Amino acid sequence: MTESPPPQRPHRPQPIHPPSRAGHRATPDKDQIALLDPFERLGTDRITLVTNAAQADKACDALSATSVWGFDTESKPTFVRDEVSDGPHIVQLATLDTAFVFQLHDPGCRARVAELLALRGVTKAGFGLGDDTKRIQSKLGVQPADVLELNTVFRQRGYRKDMGVKGAVAVLFNRRFIKSKKAATSNWANARLTESQLVYAANDAWAALRVFNALEIPTAAPAA
Repeated sequence: MTESPPPQRPHRPQPIHPPSRAGHRATPDKDQIALLDPFERLGTDRITLVTNAAQADKACDALSATSVWGFDTESKPTFVRDEVSDGPHIVQLATLDTAFVFQLHDPGCRARVAELLALRGVTKAGFGLGDDTKRIQSKLGVQPADVLELNTVFRQRGYRKDMGVKGAVAVLFNRRFIKSKKAATSNWANARLTESQLVYAANDAWAALRVFNALEIPTAAPAA
C-alpha cells in the first residue's frame, strides 16, 4: 500500500529581521519583499481630492486636528534631457483617517497648501523629501516647516541605505507595499486625475504616517 505524502503546509512569509553587521542593518531587498502579503491601502472613500480654495479650507480644518501628517508630492515626469520640471503638481497630506490630494492648478488652493506646509508645530513625515522641498520652495515660495525625513530616522537606527516606503513597511509591518509603476510615471499635471493616480498618491502619504507611528518618534522635536 502506497502511503500518501504528508500534507503541504501553506507558505507563510518569514518576518524580515535584517542581520546586523558592525552595528548596521541591511535594507530588505525586492525579492524578500515580494514574498510578503500586501499592506492595507486607503480606498477612494477615504481619499479627498482638493482642487480649489473652498475645498482646501475644509481640508485645513480637518488637518488642524492632528499634529502629524504623512507628506509627499508628485510631479509630471520629464523625459527630455535638461528639461526642468515645473512641479510639484500634487501635494498629499494624510491623517490616519483620510488622505488629502491637493491639485495646484488653482491659485487659491496653492495658497492654502503653502500655508499648511509652512505651518510650524505640525510634523510632516515622508520619504525622499529633499527634492520635494526644493520644488515647493520654487513653486510655492515657502520653506516647508518641521519636515521629518523618515530615511534619516532609519539611518540613525542602523540602516545604511535609504529605506523608502516599501522597505519600511516590510520591516515594521512584515507587509508588501504596492506601488504602481504606471501611476508613478503618469502625467500628474493633468486637470483630471485617474482613480489609480489618486490611490497611488494618497497611499504614499498615508503609509508614511503609518511608518511614523510605528517608529514611535516623539512629535515634540521634528527633524528637517
